[in-house]
Amino acid sequence: MADNMKKSEQTEKKESIITLFMKGCYDGYNIGVKNILPAMILGYTLVYILQATGLMDLLGTVFAPVMGLFGLPGEAFAVLISAFFAKAAGAATGANMYATGILTMSQAAMMLPACMLMGTLIGHYARIVLVSGANQKWHWLLILTPLFDAALSLWIMKILFTVMGVM
Repeated sequence: MADNMKKSEQTEKKESIITLFMKGCYDGYNIGVKNILPAMILGYTLVYILQATGLMDLLGTVFAPVMGLFGLPGEAFAVLISAFFAKAAGAATGANMYATGILTMSQAAMMLPACMLMGTLIGHYARIVLVSGANQKWHWLLILTPLFDAALSLWIMKILFTVMGVM
């Protein structure tokens, strides 16, 4: 009899599909406002500050040899720096640089997988690696792996876009 009472209590506590949908909408809105929007603002602000101070030209010249290996202008480094802090910031920075003519459409598109692969590295490192107590001798590998993956994705995208005739 006690088992029947527990089952009926569990049945009564089930949320309706509408309640679950509304909860999902609320959670999605909060994620957008609390996480994605600030990251996008960071990306736009970073590019604006670099352009307004003239640092974008200077850093573009410094990073031109490295970014040139992937068929990108030196200024594309800003996309990766933004993505280092947040994936959405990297994507927003790439979109902003495309809108301002710094990157072509194909260059901005080839940056997106790199942003997703290395994105939010600082946050993930702090929230996952440090909190989990991972062995410190492996921390360097946990940092370098997403950076390697991002570089590999840039090579793959360059090859794909070259074969497709886009670059």
